Amino acid sequence: MLGEYRIEGRRASEIAASVERGVAGGALEPGQLLPPMRELAGVLGVNPNTVAAAYRTLRERGVIETDGRRGSRVRATPATTARGSIRVEAPPGVRDVSRGNPDPELLPPLGVALAEAARREAERPGLYGEAPVDADFARLARAALDADGVPDGPIAVTSGALDAIERVLAVHLRPGDAVAVEDPGWGSLLDLVPALGLRPVPIPVDDEGPQPAALAGALRDGARAVIVTDRAQNPTGAAVGPERAEALRRVLADHPDVLLVEDDHGHGIVDLPLSPLAGVTRHWAFVRSVAKAYGPDLRVACLTGDAETVDRVLGRQRLGPGWVSRLLQRAVAHLWATGAVDPAAVAGAYAERRDRLVRALERRGVEAHGRSGMNVWVPVADETGAVTRLLAAGWAVAPGARFRLGAGPAVRVTVSGLRAADIEPLADAVALAAGPAPARSYG
Repeated sequence: MLGEYRIEGRRASEIAASVERGVAGGALEPGQLLPPMRELAGVLGVNPNTVAAAYRTLRERGVIETDGRRGSRVRATPATTARGSIRVEAPPGVRDVSRGNPDPELLPPLGVALAEAARREAERPGLYGEAPVDADFARLARAALDADGVPDGPIAVTSGALDAIERVLAVHLRPGDAVAVEDPGWGSLLDLVPALGLRPVPIPVDDEGPQPAALAGALRDGARAVIVTDRAQNPTGAAVGPERAEALRRVLADHPDVLLVEDDHGHGIVDLPLSPLAGVTRHWAFVRSVAKAYGPDLRVACLTGDAETVDRVLGRQRLGPGWVSRLLQRAVAHLWATGAVDPAAVAGAYAERRDRLVRALERRGVEAHGRSGMNVWVPVADETGAVTRLLAAGWAVAPGARFRLGAGPAVRVTVSGLRAADIEPLADAVALAAGPAPARSYG
């Protein structure tokens, strides 16, 4: 069953660590069946309850999954092997369009904003026991949320969108709970959910976002939470429009106890209006990070939601990092207040590159998706072959395996670094690499 790998240990923690070493080192492969608990207990000379505790720990860490009488097996994408490791390193001379980073030329300079935050710090140093959220940050964040129709709620600040989502899931869910996630979807999120001991349930995505019928089915089957990207969905560029938002709200209204988490990381780089879903369920959270528009290294995201959810997040945050640096909050508030980023100009720049590439691929008979944001999703017949052929042609793209659970093979192209002269050569290379149109679309 395990080949030559021997699971070792006398205590549950030792057995779990032994399995994790096997997974991380490649000796235990994704999907590999583990011994039944009583059988392994006999081999190790321990009580079956000890093995059961080890398997429970491994499930909670996202390393294995258990399917009733079918037993336990290594997850297809175990948390010990992050999706970020599924990548292609661009050798010298190869253009890297795989990273998903914003264009540095479209990010604002931070010097003045950081200097202003430092000046205020010098006037009144931030100390322990103060409010975790800067007043100016909260005021400006709430005003922007109000303008976009996000329901009223208190403001919290987290270290990026993923930190916010993790905290919200952790204060509401228990290991084993099912979470509806977009498929294809954000690779880091697809790693996070099982790492928390939760069970991801894939929801197909089209250009308008999650498909309502699939979401309805997942909720009927017991999903306790759903995570939706409002705009600039990674990797497909999907954006939830008014009609799709209304359809999703109708589905959610039938399940008022489900936890809704919305990710609006596209704020500031997308010119499509927001169609929020929040307010239908009792517990909800809306996350807006500044990474794509102002700089990933700021590590600041705004979180709002129902009062109970935000209070739980703030309470748990107090027991860990305490707060996100108010210096950084003040720097972001200064950037917002001074209009350091022109969202229309930034969105237009990304849209021009993205739309040109999509149109160029369509002229070559290649299906491509990129309604918003900085990425284009291209379904392919053979993902590994397409990635390899593109690398040989001088382009490093992101393998679709980083972003999908059950969706068909594809590659992701980030347009941030592209210029007009790059579009046609890249489209030629993608068309040659993509092969015949795949039988399954990306949704």
